[in-house]
Amino acid sequence: MKAFSIFLLLCFNHAFAQDRLKVAVAGLSHDHVHTLLNAYQHNEVDILGIAERDQKLIVRYRDQYKLPETLFFETVADMLRVIKPDVVLAYNAISEHVEVAEVCLPLGVPLMVEKPLAATNEDARRIAQLATEYETQVLTNYETTWYDSNQTLKQLVAEGDIGKLKKIMVKDGHQGPKEIGCSEAFLSWLTHPEKNGGGALIDFGCYGANLMTWLMDGTRPIAVTAVTRQLKPTVYPLVDDDATIIVEYEGGTTGIIQASWDWPYSIKDLQVYGEKTSLHAVDPNTLVRYSGPTRQTRIPLTDNTYFADHLSYLKAVLKDGAESKNDLSSLANNLIVVEILHAARESAKRGERVLLDTAQ
Repeated sequence: MKAFSIFLLLCFNHAFAQDRLKVAVAGLSHDHVHTLLNAYQHNEVDILGIAERDQKLIVRYRDQYKLPETLFFETVADMLRVIKPDVVLAYNAISEHVEVAEVCLPLGVPLMVEKPLAATNEDARRIAQLATEYETQVLTNYETTWYDSNQTLKQLVAEGDIGKLKKIMVKDGHQGPKEIGCSEAFLSWLTHPEKNGGGALIDFGCYGANLMTWLMDGTRPIAVTAVTRQLKPTVYPLVDDDATIIVEYEGGTTGIIQASWDWPYSIKDLQVYGEKTSLHAVDPNTLVRYSGPTRQTRIPLTDNTYFADHLSYLKAVLKDGAESKNDLSSLANNLIVVEILHAARESAKRGERVLLDTAQ
C-alpha cells in the first residue's frame, strides 16, 4: 500500500511539473522580476533561460535565488537558439520591449512585458505589426489586473448595476521609486525620459488608461488633457513626478487619472460613478457601493481563479485556449493605453487639450 501511495505521489508530481509554464526571461533590471523568481523557488514555474548582459545583476540574482550558471545568456537571440519556452517574460526598460518583440515574435514565441506595452506609439505599432504578421501573442502585465475588487467591479458595470457609466476615477502611485527603495538598476531607466517614456505619468498613468479602456470595452477616447509637475526636481530632475490626466469619451463618459510619485502612501484604487450608484475598489480585496454620502455597503468579491496572477493567466491563454481580446493584458487594450499616454505627454508639453484621431 505504501509503495502504491508513493507511486501515485510521483505520478502527481510529474503531471504537475508537465503542467507548469516553461518561461524565459529577457532582462533583470525591473524589480518586478522578484515575483517570478519567488514563484520559481516555490516550483510554480520553470525558468529555462535568462538573457542579461549586466554581470552585476547576474551575480546578484544568481546568488540570491540560487540560480544555476547554465540559465544565463547574453542576449535573447542567443537564448532562443538553445531553448524553446512557452513564453518570454520581459523585465527590462520599456523602450527595449520592441527589441525583445523583434526577436521573439518571428520565432512564434509569445511575449509578456511589464506595463506599459511600449514607450512610444511607433514602438507599440511595430510590436502589433509583428504580432499580427507572425500570429503570436503579446500581452502586458499590470498588478491591478489580478485584483478581485477590480474584476468584480467590471462585472457589475457590465451587468448594468450602476446604470450608464458617467465617470471613472483612478488613483495610482506611492511616495516615489527612490523613496520606497527601488534598485539602482531599476531607477536608471525608470526615471529616464526616453527609456521609460516619462516619469509618474507613464509609470502610474498607464494603470488608469488600462482600466478605463477595459471598462469602456475598448473604445478609444476622443480627447486627452494632462498637467504634469516636478514636485521633487532634485530627486527626479529629468522627468515628471506627478500627473493629472482627463480622458474624454464619446457619449459623455469622463476618466480622471491621478498618477504620482508624491503620495504620502502607496495607493491603487478605482472608482466608477453611474446614474444609479457608485462603486469603489479601495484595494485588491475591498469593493464598496455608495448609494448616498453616508450609505455604503461592502460587496462580496467574485472568486476568479482565471485572474489569480500573471502565471495562471498565461497558462489559461497559452495552454488552455482562453481568449485575450480586450481584457486588461490584451494587445488591443494596450495599444490604446500607449495612445492615451502619448496624448497626455503632448497635452502637458503644449498646455492644451489633444484630440485623438477617432478614425483609426
